Amino acid sequence: MFTGIIQAVATIENVTDLDGIRTFTIGFPAGFCQDLQIGASVAIDGTCLTVTEILDDYTARFDVMLQSLAITTLGEYQAGTRVNAERAAKEGAEIGGHPLSGHIDFAATLLMVQQYDNNFCYRIGVAPEWMKYIFSKGYIAINGTSLTLFEVNKTESWFEVWLIPETRRMTVFAQKKAGDRLNIEIERSTQVIVDTIHDALDEKLGALAPLLEKIMQQQGIDLASEIVQKLPKL
Repeated sequence: MFTGIIQAVATIENVTDLDGIRTFTIGFPAGFCQDLQIGASVAIDGTCLTVTEILDDYTARFDVMLQSLAITTLGEYQAGTRVNAERAAKEGAEIGGHPLSGHIDFAATLLMVQQYDNNFCYRIGVAPEWMKYIFSKGYIAINGTSLTLFEVNKTESWFEVWLIPETRRMTVFAQKKAGDRLNIEIERSTQVIVDTIHDALDEKLGALAPLLEKIMQQQGIDLASEIVQKLPKL
């Protein structure tokens, strides 16, 4: 498990491919690798990777399967790419963000970055099928960073998050620009609740459920959103 609080910005030093496995050699800042062991989990841009080799006090290797390369942005990375890094949370650790699994759901596109004084607004486009899990004031993880959703537009399939200077300083977001792709992990408890609501509607209403949902959407009403936002935070 991870907390969504980025601990370091690391640099990919080398990328090699062999027998369907891509190996990343990643360099970390001083102190990050202290007590790191082979088999340990590290989130790289939000993707949980396993340490396969420790080269020295600053460098480790990770193997990535084709499935992970297909779902995430890792398949686009080359030597020199800078990435967010977080080590797995220890038992009893404070959750500064929200609990993350390190299992990326999809990659999204950064549509726009706007600056307002010292604050930055990032608008991110999402495939429509994922928007049912995304609600204003809810949580989402972007490249492994726990963030609060600000504005959500389900009609146009985008959402916005705001970043303060400290968040940009501690992560790779300062270098991101429109058109870049980002790793997204939706908040798991929200996913469970939304899927449960839709399953219950399907069970009770049968063939009428899609019709009801379509009518409500035409009225600008998202039933799952209304229910989720009235529930206490888990």
